[in-house]
Amino acid sequence: MESKAELTPSCLLVADALLRLGEKWSILVVCNLRGGAQRFTVLKRNIPGISQRMLTLALRGLERDGLVLRTVHPTVPPRVDYELTALGQSLVAPIDALGAWALSHQEEINAARRAFDVRDGSP
Repeated sequence: MESKAELTPSCLLVADALLRLGEKWSILVVCNLRGGAQRFTVLKRNIPGISQRMLTLALRGLERDGLVLRTVHPTVPPRVDYELTALGQSLVAPIDALGAWALSHQEEINAARRAFDVRDGSP
């Protein structure tokens, strides 16, 4: 008889947090803001391949979750800066840890992908 594993409240909270953080662009925005506030155009230039729309969506989502602070300066034209909040800064160490894990297991992951593609018949 198979037992059914139940999702704990902590698993559900992690899944909810990962909805935002699992997005490719969100992690790259957080990594780019780790050194301090940046303007939208600088962020866009520093994140290869991101469109203006995707950067806007990522920033809005991160701001909504309390990870990024958006500051509008009353200049002409208005200047808008984005920076990590304390909560956003607290995410940098876990991202670094995940990055270190990915780097140290890169060869194993690539080998597993190649083996899967051979079994699956993928090019």
